[in-house]
Amino acid sequence: MQKRETICALVLAAGLSRRMGEFKPLLPLRGATLIENSVGSVLAGGAETATVVTGYRAGDVERVLSRAFGDRVRFVRNESYAETDMMRSIRIGAAALPVCDAFFLLPGDMPVVSQGTFLKLLAFRRKAPASVIFPTLDGYRKHPPLIDAHMIPTILAFDGEGGLRELWKQYEGAIRTVPVDDAGVWVDVDTPDDYRHCRQNYDDIRMKKEA
Repeated sequence: MQKRETICALVLAAGLSRRMGEFKPLLPLRGATLIENSVGSVLAGGAETATVVTGYRAGDVERVLSRAFGDRVRFVRNESYAETDMMRSIRIGAAALPVCDAFFLLPGDMPVVSQGTFLKLLAFRRKAPASVIFPTLDGYRKHPPLIDAHMIPTILAFDGEGGLRELWKQYEGAIRTVPVDDAGVWVDVDTPDDYRHCRQNYDDIRMKKEA
């Protein structure tokens, strides 16, 4: 009988939202906030807990998520969020993960990844464990990857240029991909236009379902 694995999530929400011009984690989306949608999606997709890296307006984000998800969400802060890049937040978050077998890595500004995408990655891992499993759409690797916990020391030790994208090049032979039919893996909300399109496409879906 196969051992039941412990799956966690690492969600990145430390940035300044410079391109948006507003603080995007707390922007409204589908009856909640953008960051609640992101964290809620990965918890619904099979993660037992989500470790969220906060920075700018950390207290506001932490209060919102604690109210929404209780003890299923944990926090660690990138105190140097204004001067560091995403890789710094990834390392801080990876170091703070609870003991787990694997974890999803999801930027906090990707709020509409479908539950089915997470579940497909988990199903693939059960059949063919791999160091990193990416969803692909139209042949392109997208977030969220499902990363085996044995990669955590490698992530913590990496200090080269190019962030995880460069690190994955060194482990190309250990990466697997799973095709998905989910436009949500393309949606990252960086700019006002991104946000407007996201609300048009996904708030409308919510309203149609409620009608």
